[in-house]
Amino acid sequence: MSDFTNEIVLRPRFQVALKTDIDQIKAAFDQSDEESFVVKRLDEHIYIKFRNSEITFWSPQLHLELTSFEEGISEIHGVFGPNPTLWTFFMFLHFGVGTLFIILGIFAYSNHSLGKDVTFWMVGMLFLVVIWFALYAFGRMGRAKGKPQTEQLKTFIRQKISGFQRK
Repeated sequence: MSDFTNEIVLRPRFQVALKTDIDQIKAAFDQSDEESFVVKRLDEHIYIKFRNSEITFWSPQLHLELTSFEEGISEIHGVFGPNPTLWTFFMFLHFGVGTLFIILGIFAYSNHSLGKDVTFWMVGMLFLVVIWFALYAFGRMGRAKGKPQTEQLKTFIRQKISGFQRK
């Protein structure tokens, strides 16, 4: 599994190519008896999360997608991320801030065109930019707090695929 070269991402991704059939990889994850993780497989999608007793607000989850376009060669595409509900809420906040920024920009432009004072609208837009940076910092902080558990997930995946030869 390659290390993450892009440090700015909030949801790190990876890709691993293996010289094996996709069914063997599925079987390896179906036989999971790890105490710390809950492993659920739906066709070519595998979801790995921590047991309820170990989950914190910042606990990451791992989504793996298995693909095979060639006989005897399979790929695993993985995405680390927070709880899907938390991620959806986080993206909703970003969308809301972006929408308000555009609305305030429209009001500022309209008032400027009419020769009126735009200070209020510009301050509001500046405040929304500060909120954007705060949301980004909050996401980075969450990723940093979840890093030890991310390392546990990476170790688990490495153990599961250690028996397969890499392409």
